[in-house]
Amino acid sequence: MRFSRNATGTLFVGGALTLTIAALAYPSMLGVSTVSSSPDRIIAQTQWGPLTEGDRDFVVKVRAAGLWEYPVGQMGLQKGTTPEVKTASAHLIDGHAALDTTCRKIAPMLGITLPNKASPQQQGFVNQLAADSGKKFDTDFANILRMTHGSIFNAIAKIRSTTKNRLVRVLAEQANATVLDHMTVMEKTGLVDFDQTIFQQTTPPKLPKTDLTPPPPAAGEPEVVLTPPPTSTTTPPAIPAK
Repeated sequence: MRFSRNATGTLFVGGALTLTIAALAYPSMLGVSTVSSSPDRIIAQTQWGPLTEGDRDFVVKVRAAGLWEYPVGQMGLQKGTTPEVKTASAHLIDGHAALDTTCRKIAPMLGITLPNKASPQQQGFVNQLAADSGKKFDTDFANILRMTHGSIFNAIAKIRSTTKNRLVRVLAEQANATVLDHMTVMEKTGLVDFDQTIFQQTTPPKLPKTDLTPPPPAAGEPEVVLTPPPTSTTTPPAIPAK
């Protein structure tokens, strides 16, 4: 199944690109009343180690990232005007398909509910790029994706260095390599405005939580699968049985 684009969101706030690494979760489904108010709080004891709010939110964030970056990669293959933009687009598809495979494997093992749609803000990025063409598409593509990956890079390192859950650790290692690769290919387009990008990725956005959280899947809704491309060179890591 390919991702369908049917959500709405906001890309520009106050004339600037925005993103957040705010926590994402579905407290009503998980029997908790807060959304990462205490990232270190243990919400489940599993055979792979304790699962914290921060661990759970990280798995959801990785899934949500793929739900908008994968279709943007498909878009870039069609609309990109330079070889570098098309290469970066292929990396998005390949990397997020592999991450998605890992997320969908470990989520049920840990009792985590995954979204089937990106957050409204993330869908706003998709909508913006869908409206772009030519050089503007290339430039917005490179800067949006470099900014979003830069924003999450440090969060991945924190999860990897602090989680006690082996499955989350596997995902964090995979995400670290993937995000570094995606940052690098965006930079190789030669289109990244580093001053603006770094400012945006270090400035907290002023958006309501509803814009930053992907909606939970409807009851009985088929799981969206990000299909690896035929030319995939990325192999998802082995998942420990216990």
